[in-house]
Parts: sequence; structure tokens; C-alpha cells
Amino acid sequence: MDEQQPELRWAPLEPTPKRTGRVWLIVGLAVAALVIVGVLLFLFLPRGETPDPVSSPSATPSATPSATPTPTSTPSTAPEPSETPVATPPPATDPTVEAFRGQVSGWLNDAPRGLDIIAGANGPDALPVVETLQQDAQRLSDAQPPSSISEGWREGVSAYSQSLTELSSALSSGAAPASTIDAARTAVQNLRTLVGL
Repeated sequence: MDEQQPELRWAPLEPTPKRTGRVWLIVGLAVAALVIVGVLLFLFLPRGETPDPVSSPSATPSATPSATPTPTSTPSTAPEPSETPVATPPPATDPTVEAFRGQVSGWLNDAPRGLDIIAGANGPDALPVVETLQQDAQRLSDAQPPSSISEGWREGVSAYSQSLTELSSALSSGAAPASTIDAARTAVQNLRTLVGL
């Protein structure tokens, strides 16, 4: 027991650092968040009687569904006038060959280039080009031709679409025969000649 034990002395504790800066920062951020929420609520929530651009779109859809039962009874009394104007425009919209040529010339000009690409790649790698040409053929089919060339146009587009289908089938199994590519070229050239390209 002769060992000496260290002598314990009480010393004052170091003062704790003041954290008032952190407290003010938290209070400031909370106030800023409340201000932002208040501004957003002010801007986006509809207000009572004051008509403003924000509240009028929400009022319009709610008024439209309630108004739909009323208009449905009105058209039932007068369907004949609405059918007559609808029937008259189609005969008057027969395009000229020049206007129709302008509408379809892009697709018809792209077709020979696409067929050149197919002839160069001649294999399954050329299938995306055939798919693009088939989409163009669908657009050609959807186009409204002038009545003067309507029958020839429909037959020509049908022949072109058929040749593209045969070309796609041939390419998916390997190289397409030259005759299949030539048939597609002939079909598209007939369409180009029909519209004067």
C-alpha cells in the first residue's frame, strides 16, 4: 500500500461553445421554408370570388361536364344540318395532279435510293431499309389521289407494296434475287411516271 495514488483535483470545466449561430440558422431556414410554402399556396390554390387565370381552367372543366348533358339534347333535334356540310366538302377537295405530286414526291424520290442501298447490302442487313420503304408505301396508300389517276394509283401502290413484301421475305432468308429488286424498281417507277416525276 505504499503505492501512491494520483491526487485528484477538481478543475473547472471548459465552457461549452455557444451554438446560437446554429440555432439562428435553423430558425432562418424554417422561416424561409414557410415563406416558400406560403407563396406556392398563394399562387396555386384557387381563391374565393376573384377570377384569375389559375382558377378559371379548373372551373372550365367542371363546367364542361355539367354542360355536356344539355348540348347532347340540342344536336339530337338538328342532326340533318351537321350531316349536310360534312357530305359536301369531300367532292370539292379533289387535288390537282401537281398538288398531289408535291405531296408524294418525297417518298417516291426516296424509293430508288432505298432500293439502291438494298441492292448493295442484299441480305438481312438491308431489312431496316425495306421496312422504311414499306412505311413510305403505306403513306402513299393513305394519300388521296386526284380522281383522274385514282384507279391507276391504287393499283400501282398495291403492286409496289406487294413487291416490297416479297423483297422483305427474300432478304430475311438471305440474299434477294435481282428480279425481286427489279420488280420493286419497276413498280415505283410506274408510280413516278403516273404523277409525272
